[in-house]
Amino acid sequence: MQVKIKRIDTTLSLPVYKTTGSVGFDLVTRETTVINPGEIARIPSNVVVQTPVGYMLLLTMRSSTPVKKPGLIKPHAIGVVDQDYCGPDDEIRFQVQNVSNVPIIVERGEQIGQGIFVKVEQAEFEELTELAGVSRGGFGSTDEIVKSDE
Repeated sequence: MQVKIKRIDTTLSLPVYKTTGSVGFDLVTRETTVINPGEIARIPSNVVVQTPVGYMLLLTMRSSTPVKKPGLIKPHAIGVVDQDYCGPDDEIRFQVQNVSNVPIIVERGEQIGQGIFVKVEQAEFEELTELAGVSRGGFGSTDEIVKSDE
């Protein structure tokens, strides 16, 4: 799959897959960012990506981030980059939150997150007055199903 990409600072590397089996590619930070306790920050990734039609670009933390940057989390677990977010000023920014009680510094060029291309399709909705099926009881309802099957 060919993906069109623009670097803001060409002295920083393009995103890279670390192994032939990697599904996520690492994103590097364009500038050093200090995230104070409780703060949410958007770290610039140095790239504008033209996500191919039929895909979304999913953003998530690297698995090593909690060890290297204790207290730094992605507030919504993932980020979604739409196919039409690729204008000249649409640099991907990686949203993070500092849940620790000390400032966290993310250095320029540091690998903080990763991107994964995921196939998607837009749905056509058909509205009905009723749907077939059995109600499961709401949030956490599979816990009750597991207990009853034991």
